Amino acid sequence: MMNYPFTTANRSGERLHFHGVVQSEAGPVLEVSNEVTPGHGPPMHVHYKQWEELTVKEGRIAYQVKGEAPGEAGPGETVRFNAGIPHKFWAVGDQVLRCDGRICPPDNVAWFIDMLYKSMDRNGGRPGLFDSAYLLHRYRGEFGMLEVPAFVQRTIFPVVRVVGTMLGMHRRFAGAPEPVR
Repeated sequence: MMNYPFTTANRSGERLHFHGVVQSEAGPVLEVSNEVTPGHGPPMHVHYKQWEELTVKEGRIAYQVKGEAPGEAGPGETVRFNAGIPHKFWAVGDQVLRCDGRICPPDNVAWFIDMLYKSMDRNGGRPGLFDSAYLLHRYRGEFGMLEVPAFVQRTIFPVVRVVGTMLGMHRRFAGAPEPVR
């Protein structure tokens, strides 16, 4: 279980504030806010069990659902990504994008993103190979990264997980929350 509030950030220009969980008609909702520098944002990814919505406070958001044309939204507009729908977003223009957001249900999203951001910082801006292999396998029922080729995920990542585990690299994830089934 996560202790809120907390903030995580990466060198790539993303800062994510996890404010806490509130109850709603939809169930528990994690309230978040973010700051994304121009040209940055998460790659194409999917939350298999969660919907995510972002309401623009400042700047402009560009977003894309896999297989669809990109869209844009500005202050006061909300973009929603339903569970199981691959998507990405980024800040467009020359202004920092600031959004308020909600993720439902919270599950392991805060921990997962925090670990990815820490890995990015340890590895020069991209998640480390072992960290990616470990996290995407352990939480494969919750999250997916579509910009990692399927061939890599099916053939390279299993070898990396075995070798990394033999070298003790998995210890950095001691105390990891159980995956949601």
